[in-house]
Amino acid sequence: MTVLYVLAALVLLGILIVVHEGGHFLAARLTGIPVREFSIGFGPLIYKHEGKKHGTLFSLRLIPAGGFCAFYGEDDPDEKSQEDPRAFGRAPVWKRALTVFMGPGMNFILALVVAFCFYLAGGEITGAEYGRCSLVSVAENSAAAQGGLEAGDVVLEINGEDASGLGTGENLRLTELIAAYQEGDAPLSFLVERNGEKVTCEVTPSYDAAEGRMMVGIVIQPEVSYVYSPVTLGRAASLSASYCWDAGTAIWTSLGNLVTKGEGLENTGGPVRIIQTITEETKAYGFEAYISLLILISVNLGLMNLLPIPGLDGSRILFLLAEAVMRRPLNRKVEATIQTAGLFLLMGLFAVLTYRDILHLFQ
Repeated sequence: MTVLYVLAALVLLGILIVVHEGGHFLAARLTGIPVREFSIGFGPLIYKHEGKKHGTLFSLRLIPAGGFCAFYGEDDPDEKSQEDPRAFGRAPVWKRALTVFMGPGMNFILALVVAFCFYLAGGEITGAEYGRCSLVSVAENSAAAQGGLEAGDVVLEINGEDASGLGTGENLRLTELIAAYQEGDAPLSFLVERNGEKVTCEVTPSYDAAEGRMMVGIVIQPEVSYVYSPVTLGRAASLSASYCWDAGTAIWTSLGNLVTKGEGLENTGGPVRIIQTITEETKAYGFEAYISLLILISVNLGLMNLLPIPGLDGSRILFLLAEAVMRRPLNRKVEATIQTAGLFLLMGLFAVLTYRDILHLFQ
């Protein structure tokens, strides 16, 4: 089963890569810019096919961590190929800019379409029913650990009272029962289900000044059954747009915190970490998590590629905007050097992240 989940993760990444490079390809076709090669993957060639009508080489390569849509005369520092009528640099600036932008653009479109279809098919969440709470983790040396609670326990009762579902308002009944403890009271009697057996643990909560309530040192995960209601086409469009916007905002905020504060650096990963995350989340939470990750990663891929970093689409768009403003091409040799250097740096970062991901995987 794990192999199937890994294959599902690889399929997800493959879809994102094909859609991204397909955006470049379709825009080039629509604007009349010839495409030299359309490739899925990098490295050694596995399969190739040359189109008869346009002469484009379609290829499949060994390393499935990306792809490319190559044009004639692209990154030509000496401009020797500019005499070729098929050269990318001979096309009007707006056509080249549109072709470059449509890679990330198609990732945004994919995210919107998938979210739209998902809402239209499944509806929107209009309510939730909460059941029993399981312990995701128990803090070391905490009151819970000292009382004998373990990760994986399912809490049934506390002091003989049902600990399932919600209490008052939106608070979980379990947290309310713990928060109601007062200094000097007898320890709370937790009745939990562990490996099919019922176990009783005596736990004495302590006051946490930062949280402003009694705590025992556990992280809980309630059972949740969501109530879905059908939506109209307009409502599905609105929900999908909001979902993608929120995803993009969260990614942008996280990126800003990473650059300015270094927050989340330890969680930054490459393709191996992404595949691991997709596999684990899909295995734990099913198809809905798989679709959510597809949308999130697609928005992420679109945003990252629009950053003005040499080697990425955002940098190329920046150079094309400068060319449009100045009404003349910039120094091709300088641009090619910058883009090539950026590409090598990105490949180096890719290698470092992959190495770190593999170490993390085995640890």
